[in-house]
Amino acid sequence: MNRYLRAILSCIVFSLVLLLLHYVHVRYFSVDVVLYAAVLDAVLAAGATFALLWLVGFLKNFSSLERVLLASVWLLAGYAFAISIPTVIDRSLSFYILEKLQQRGGGIREDRMKDVFVNEYVVEHRLVDIRLTEQLQSGTIEISNGCVHLTGKGERMASFGRFYRTHLLPKKRLIMGEYTDDLTDPFRDSVANVDYQCR
Repeated sequence: MNRYLRAILSCIVFSLVLLLLHYVHVRYFSVDVVLYAAVLDAVLAAGATFALLWLVGFLKNFSSLERVLLASVWLLAGYAFAISIPTVIDRSLSFYILEKLQQRGGGIREDRMKDVFVNEYVVEHRLVDIRLTEQLQSGTIEISNGCVHLTGKGERMASFGRFYRTHLLPKKRLIMGEYTDDLTDPFRDSVANVDYQCR
């Protein structure tokens, strides 16, 4: 069997191992953050696949560099899986819209979609709790005395996000039939005086 076919087969084995590990992980074990769990599954699957294929001698025709490259491909594919499937489905407002339309018989009045987001999406997906949990687990916030505060890491992430949003997001983005730069500065029309700040 030539090395190209072996490489393709090894990628198929990795995919099957990844799917199996991911299923077992999310079905039977605790998960703090979906993205981190899926990335861990990818790393474990790459290690398990390498060990399995090494033990059965399937990798013997590859040079050391080719083995490293193959493992790198598995890790990148696993990362792409983690970002593109479980994380997107878990976090995506777009998927929520499709699922909600399906739940409501296939259609919702356009002028009531905002009500759906505010009154249903935030509650049904426990959006605030989930996002706070993710930020706590990431070390970007801390909660003390009923106040949510940025950590140093959170300050750096917020500054990076603000810089990227301001300078590198599209200036002419299509939003409901109009090209606009609204999302490069979403705080542009934000209310200045609020009563929920804490020090």
